[in-house]
Amino acid sequence: MSNPDADPWASPLSTAAPDEVALLDDPQEWSAFGKPCTSTPAGADAQASPWESHVVLDGMHCAACALTIEEALRRVPGVAEADVSAATRRARVVWDPRRVRPSQWMGAVQKAGYRALPALDALAREQRQRENRKALWRWLVAGFCMMQVMMYAWPAYQAMPGDLTMEMEQLLRWASWVISLPVVLFACGPFFSSALRDIRQRRVSMDLPVALGMLITFVVSMAGTFDPTGPFGREVYYDSLTMFVFFLLTGRWLELRLRDRTAGALEAVMNRLPDSVERRAEDGSFTRVATRRLQAGDVVRVLPGEAFPADGRILSGGTQADEALLTGESTPVDRPEGSRVTAGSYNLRAPVTVDVLALGSETRFGQIVALMESASLQKPRLAQLADRVARPFLVAVLLAAVLAAVWWWPSDPSHALMVAVAVLIVTCPCALSLATPVAMLTAAGTLARRGVLVRNLQGLEALAAVDTVVFDKTGTLTRDGLALHAVHVAPGAGWGEGEALALASALAAHSLHPASRALASAAQSAAVPAGWTVHAVQELPGAGLVARASSPSHAQETILRLGSAAHARVPAVGGDAGPQVVLSMECEGAAVEIARFVLSEQLRPEVAAVVRGLRAEGVAVELLSGDRAESVQRVAAQAGIGQARGDCTPQDKLAHLQTLQAQGHHVAMVGDGLNDGPVLAGAHVSFAFGRAVPLAQSRSDFVVMGENLALVAQALWLARRTLRIVRQNLWWAAAYNALCVPLAIAGYMPAWLAGLGMALSSLLVVVNAARLARLPDPLSHESSGDCAGAPRAVSTPLEVV
Repeated sequence: MSNPDADPWASPLSTAAPDEVALLDDPQEWSAFGKPCTSTPAGADAQASPWESHVVLDGMHCAACALTIEEALRRVPGVAEADVSAATRRARVVWDPRRVRPSQWMGAVQKAGYRALPALDALAREQRQRENRKALWRWLVAGFCMMQVMMYAWPAYQAMPGDLTMEMEQLLRWASWVISLPVVLFACGPFFSSALRDIRQRRVSMDLPVALGMLITFVVSMAGTFDPTGPFGREVYYDSLTMFVFFLLTGRWLELRLRDRTAGALEAVMNRLPDSVERRAEDGSFTRVATRRLQAGDVVRVLPGEAFPADGRILSGGTQADEALLTGESTPVDRPEGSRVTAGSYNLRAPVTVDVLALGSETRFGQIVALMESASLQKPRLAQLADRVARPFLVAVLLAAVLAAVWWWPSDPSHALMVAVAVLIVTCPCALSLATPVAMLTAAGTLARRGVLVRNLQGLEALAAVDTVVFDKTGTLTRDGLALHAVHVAPGAGWGEGEALALASALAAHSLHPASRALASAAQSAAVPAGWTVHAVQELPGAGLVARASSPSHAQETILRLGSAAHARVPAVGGDAGPQVVLSMECEGAAVEIARFVLSEQLRPEVAAVVRGLRAEGVAVELLSGDRAESVQRVAAQAGIGQARGDCTPQDKLAHLQTLQAQGHHVAMVGDGLNDGPVLAGAHVSFAFGRAVPLAQSRSDFVVMGENLALVAQALWLARRTLRIVRQNLWWAAAYNALCVPLAIAGYMPAWLAGLGMALSSLLVVVNAARLARLPDPLSHESSGDCAGAPRAVSTPLEVV
């Protein structure tokens, strides 16, 4: 890191106290910004395995900076991997505690001219806010000085020959020079400090040509001020200098704000845990300690408005919790005494004491954070291409500026230098380096807020090209469990549907079988017919329920049977109606049928709307399931899916996917993530659906945290929109350079206009990507309206009693 005495423009963030960095060498601090690469048992030596740490980087502005930091980290002995993201300004470092300490590889970052801070440390957030305030002050100073310089430059532009005396013109130049000093010494600080760092490290970044342009403009203008009769005395350019500095700072400040609001959503989720929490001591008092100091078995008190620091169980008190991060649903859930709470969810109502059961990476929140950190550091294919182009392009910019200056020097040295300045500034490839990563990370942050975790940023590119979506059935299109689909009362039995259902539920309440639970749930509001009492209920495993019942119309007790047709001793009815439960009673030694109950799996209510929405986007939809073909066809008919196959093993599903891919289709697979590993891995892009997905083992590119299948269609729509915006950004960056570079070389673009063009090009790329922060729900009205009248469920071949 540069010495602040030698670097007068160094930001306070570019200097670090050695004691602060040395504290991070304490193994107890490592968990604050990382985790072991391999799981270690409790009490084991923390230095026994490599660690993966995440840090926030200060002082970087472009893809060339990211490459420089990666190279500096990888040269440190003991650092196995280093990945740096220019868009998020974060780094992932895998290091061996037996060979290197955090202070050493952070020192390597410091020697490269940057600073690394723990990614989950409150200090990093405070310093980032401080730097944002300083950036605002630089912008305000540049804007104020620009207006004053323009006021002094205006007479020279408007005066006719002879209107201004030499003394007056010289006075205006000196006034402009004095007012430009705060701009050069303060507002331009980040550009000059970055350029000096590049020169010391013998490398090129995007700030180097910009700083050279600023310095050349100021030196030429100052030469014209001090020596009006010299070769540079014909004209000064203080107005151009202050204008393009103001434009560049405006673009950077707005870009910073937009990135904090869009792609910064990832960091907001990852920093969800509290920095400290109240822990109960042995004497029963509560003292506030750092969250990273907690251990399993501790008892903590969580106040309203605070996030739960770990997975645990409520010992006393009751509250409501916001678990939107884990479920994608914003509706608070009740958490009474004795219930489980999850790390990262918010306590909304009352203080509670919680017994800590799991911490860090063992919690579901920890797994979510690990996935999001991994995704934020990935470089999509287009971004990797831009990174490779950035450095050669910058070298070409410097050569083009030198050639332009040489070309124009014989005619006018002052004009030649200003042409070189325009070339240096207008061709800075900020827009090119931001085009892809900003859009990708904004889309990933938007999906994360909706309850879809992006495991792989490359998946967004692949998802945009998908033309076929294949769904699994159980746990994906359908919910777990059974539901009552229809009630058929036997003709002439003299029973109403409600009475028959109530009598059946009186028996079903004594069983935990899925069919019994479905009947009991469907008849919650129904009452057993007056005068009927049911007792002595017995369950015959694999057959059904038997009970004794009495009623006013029967002098003696009657035997009731609930189960399969064979168990109820009535004829079976064929057809494809689905599994049935029969209720019968004995009358004079013979079984008399009362009613038949048709059961089904619960089809998610939004399924039909999702299928229609995918088809509207030109996507074919298929269904593959391991269930029996009859059941799969019924589900497909209800969902509106034309292509459906049942009785599929995982190998059959994978073979079908490979057949589709061989035909040229780009396939997305949507499964429950539990038994679809091979097919999820074999698809071009995959979704693991359902809250029961083990995140650490899932092979999918996307994980849907909630219970809404419409998120799959929304993710597809957003991926296509993201790729369109990436292409728009890349085309804009290419067109901008193709148009402006010849104009600057030809001398038709002044320095202030070059600065405005560069700032607007970068800002346009970020603003265009910011549109991805809004994700409309095109299926919400359809799913709530059209699906309301659809049948409640579809049959399944599960065995019934």
